[in-house]
Amino acid sequence: VFKARMGLGATRSSGRCPCPWQCSLNWITFKGWVRSVRSQKEVLFLHINDGSSLESLQVVADPSLEKRDLTFGSAVEVQGKLVKSPHKMQNMELQAETIHVVGPCDIWSFPLKMKERHPLEYVRQFPHLRCRNNTLGALLRIRSEATASIHSFFQDNGYVHIHTPIITSNDCEGAGELFQIEVSWAKESVEKSHFFNVPAFLTVSGQLHLEVMAGAFTHVFTFGPTFRAENSQSRRHLAEFYMVEAELSFTESLQDIMQVMEDLFKTVTSTVLSKCPRDVELFHKYVAPAQKDRLEQILKHKFMIISYSEAVEILKQAPQTFTFKPEVAAVDLLVPGVGELCGGSLREERLPFLESRLQRYLDLRKFGSVPHGGFGMGFERYLQYILGVDNIKDVIPFPRFSHSCLL
Repeated sequence: VFKARMGLGATRSSGRCPCPWQCSLNWITFKGWVRSVRSQKEVLFLHINDGSSLESLQVVADPSLEKRDLTFGSAVEVQGKLVKSPHKMQNMELQAETIHVVGPCDIWSFPLKMKERHPLEYVRQFPHLRCRNNTLGALLRIRSEATASIHSFFQDNGYVHIHTPIITSNDCEGAGELFQIEVSWAKESVEKSHFFNVPAFLTVSGQLHLEVMAGAFTHVFTFGPTFRAENSQSRRHLAEFYMVEAELSFTESLQDIMQVMEDLFKTVTSTVLSKCPRDVELFHKYVAPAQKDRLEQILKHKFMIISYSEAVEILKQAPQTFTFKPEVAAVDLLVPGVGELCGGSLREERLPFLESRLQRYLDLRKFGSVPHGGFGMGFERYLQYILGVDNIKDVIPFPRFSHSCLL
């Protein structure tokens, strides 16, 4: 635990230990936030966390170092000697020589309480403080590791990372309701619509721009924010979320796309389980106790594939009535509890067909067009599934949804 913190909240001090031997070994400065304070007659115990892991560092100090503003939630800087701990639950502890309260915390008005397990719905009300909660802290470390693993997966497999634009003039073939951009001008005489000369929107997908890049690179991907102006407050929808999207050139097989989907999911999930075991354990122990076994099973086996026609036959046997659309070269990755995790398709590259359908995409197919396809994976839905979180609003730092844009 401490090894991971040496580059974060803990640093080697340039000063020397105040012991009679003037040693400098294990003399450190540790910075973080107080998670608990326990004062006894002969000793003062603190647990301080710097955000680098779920575990906190125990600080042992003389009671004379206790101050009125040394409370739960306060930010502190502690100097002392790192020693082997006599307790079985921890390897090291810090014997403090000085404790400086950098930022006091009023425990009476602080909405998070010491040793209390707050429901996720409760901490969602405090976007400026929810990262100090154990569950959200673990989630943010997992998000960070999963993000790095996604980039590594694509780079290791020869993909070029493309920064697709957030502001766009297209609606990506009707993927969702759009947020239209309105410009506030300083001079009233200039019409707002003249800024881009065309209507502009926040992107709902980077697919079109990836298709452009797939005309020069055989494998491309993007990973960034997308926006859907859907009037929904369901547990699976956000107005702003992150999307992983990839495009493959020279492919005429949905199997190629499905294989990348499966490899991406399994590689990233295995990495997260390996590098964030304690953080993932928190979710699998307290949030979704059965999710650990489900996840282990899905990682062991090949993803089950069912054709559209097979799915139609199954649904025809159901008591409900369903409407079926014509079959196309598309694929969805469906997972329990979340639904659609990935959606992909082969793109239409035939110029004569497109000429009869869609004028705006003709130039993409005129000059050296090749068969290509791709997919997109909602990052928050991915996290929601692997961790077993019921509401998608609890796997993103600052959730945006209809009638809510806090902070």
